[in-house]
Amino acid sequence: MQLALNQLDAQLGKGLRALYTLHGNEPLLEQEALDSIRRHARAQGYSERSSFTVSGAHFDWSAVLAAGSSLSLFADKQIVEVRIPSGKPGKEGALALQQLAQQAVGNDSTLTLVMLPRLDKTSKSSAWFTALDNHGATLQLDPVTRAQLPAWIAQRLAAQGQRVAAGEAGQRTLQFFADRVEGNLLAAHQEIQKLALLYPPGELSEAHIHSAVLNVARYDVFQLSEAVLQGKLVRTQRMIEGLQAEGVAAVLVHWALAEDIRALQRGKQALQAGKPLPMVLRELRIWGPRERLFERLLPQAHPAAVAQLLQAAHQVDGIVKGLAWPGWPSDPWQALLRLALQLAQLAQLAQLPPPSPRR
Repeated sequence: MQLALNQLDAQLGKGLRALYTLHGNEPLLEQEALDSIRRHARAQGYSERSSFTVSGAHFDWSAVLAAGSSLSLFADKQIVEVRIPSGKPGKEGALALQQLAQQAVGNDSTLTLVMLPRLDKTSKSSAWFTALDNHGATLQLDPVTRAQLPAWIAQRLAAQGQRVAAGEAGQRTLQFFADRVEGNLLAAHQEIQKLALLYPPGELSEAHIHSAVLNVARYDVFQLSEAVLQGKLVRTQRMIEGLQAEGVAAVLVHWALAEDIRALQRGKQALQAGKPLPMVLRELRIWGPRERLFERLLPQAHPAAVAQLLQAAHQVDGIVKGLAWPGWPSDPWQALLRLALQLAQLAQLAQLPPPSPRR
């Protein structure tokens, strides 16, 4: 049974299940979900806890299976936790997880918690994951996106009796807050908690937020790709500067930008050859949020502009590797910023409505 995170408390209120599987790459959301499950379990007498971390191909799964099927002399109910950091249990582990799922059926003495990172489509379709999902509750812990972050912050503030001003001023304050904590949800949570210590319940002014909230934003190249393809120029610049400040390798940033440009070029050629857009996206292995962005960008992008971007990506590749190129900044990060903005401007133009036909 698949659950959204906001459904967990309601489900726990109806009765604790014997098996929960959590998967995703958001540590704060995972910790909060685990805390909630453990709290309900303790209230129902689950007093003993065993924890296992699967490390390497030679992990002893028999210990996990034994723990799940036996109790100590001093406990009537127990929690067995299995963390699989790689998300790949291996052949023996896959069989063991299916056995754990079977053991959970009708089991009111052992609560099993399985923690996994973000899973790909293949893993979600596997027999072991299907068994976990069929015999327990499964929670996918999706990251809070930049678009969702202001509302998430407002909700967390409300939970501790605080709020920002109504209207445009409050939205501006939440956007500032989101800019400072984007990509670092745990730090965002800590900054929100800090506001509860600094100020009493009630309305927080823009000055309160500006003075108290530290800049703890964390970015990755995939977030950069999304911002660029959305045509968000200011956010693109902020993320390039943030990645540089965090010490991310310039070659990695170039790789992300060049991958999008190459995909754009190959997709454009395929469309011109008469292939339908869904087939082109499938062949380029473009899925998820990027699929929606490319659906809009590919038909609109002019072939000459795409060719210029491809040439620019080649030139910036040389700059990142220490070569000089006429007409380009010698600093790799300045060159990357220019390349990113050129691609973002193309994406921005693709969002404009087509011109009205002349009469």
